[in-house]
Formats: sequence, C-alpha cells, structure tokens
Amino acid sequence: MKIDNLEYNTEREKLIIPEYGRHLQKMINHAVSIEDKEERNKVAKSIIAVMGNLQPHLRDVPEFQHKLWDQLFIMSDFKLDVEAPFPILTKEKLQERPEPLEYPQNFPKYRFYGNNIKRMIDVANKWEEGDLKTALVYTIANHMKKCYLNWNKDTVEDSVIFDHLFELSNGQINLKGSTEDLTDSSNLMRGKKKKSSGGKKNYRGRGKKRY
Repeated sequence: MKIDNLEYNTEREKLIIPEYGRHLQKMINHAVSIEDKEERNKVAKSIIAVMGNLQPHLRDVPEFQHKLWDQLFIMSDFKLDVEAPFPILTKEKLQERPEPLEYPQNFPKYRFYGNNIKRMIDVANKWEEGDLKTALVYTIANHMKKCYLNWNKDTVEDSVIFDHLFELSNGQINLKGSTEDLTDSSNLMRGKKKKSSGGKKNYRGRGKKRY
C-alpha cells in the first residue's frame, strides 16, 4: 500500500509562533488569501476568538486582546490587510530597537550608597540655606555612613563621608572641616550586630564525648 500524501515536518512551512499550532497558521494563511475585505475581516475576528479560547481567563482583557492582534499580524508576516481595534503592528515597528536606558547611578564607584541617597542629595541641593537644610544634610551624611559600614567595614572616618558627599552633590554640600561629628560607628552598627547574633544557637557541650 502506497502513502503518497504523507507530510513530514521538515517539508512543512516553518511556524512563526509554534505554540498556536499548524492549523491556526493555515487559517491565517487562508485569511490573507481572501480577496473580499469584509469577509477577510470576519475571518480575522474568528481567528482572534480561537486564539483567545486557548487562554479563556485572559481573552476579555484589553491588553491581552491587543497582544492577540499583534500576534495575528506577526503570524501573517504582516500581509493581512484587515481592520483592527488597536494600532496595527508593522514589521518596522516590531524590529525597532528600544532607546538605551540611562544608568540610574551617576557615580558607579559609590554604588553602595544606593540611588535613594543621590535623590536625597539632589533634593537637599534645592533647599534654601537654614536649620532644616542643615538637619537634612546631616541626616543624609549619617545614612551614608551607615551604608558605607554595611558595605565595607566596622569603622570609617567622618572625613571620608564628607568627601563623598561633596562629590555626590557636585560641590554644593561641603561639610569638610565641620566641627560636628556624625553618629558613632558602633551605634550605627549596633542593630546589625544584634540581628546577626540573634539567630545563633548555643551548641556548647554538644558533640563532646563523655567518659
């Protein structure tokens, strides 16, 4: 018995989005070939309904509907000319490269301070001189000292923090030569030491041989 109509996957058209299967791809190819625009629109909506039925819990969500229409145009190789309820995706738009994102940290060598510190410094730069700004500046400096200690070691000179603050503020905040000390390192690290030692268990006496 001869089998002349047997198809092999290697001989078939490559699926653009394989998870939808070959039958759906054939439906889309058929829709592309329909000459009557009204009929083509009806078939396209039917295909969208079939695609949505594969994930029924999402099919009525507007964002998901938009995704289905985008996938329909992708699977048609952008040859399907139909009316869509969303902006029609083009090949050029799909291949468009996104704009490079700016790195949020302007001073990567001081990454251990975190972006929030830089934002606080930028805010402090905009404040008018006075007691409130002074209090904010020293609060920032103390927080910087705590971040530095968490990252590096158990002690750091206040002058180091003042130098970093001067640099991060583009020279607008200058505490160099200040007679007011920051919080002592041991006080800043006290909470961390308690936390690290709190989980330790006393195994004294365990494992010893008794004679």
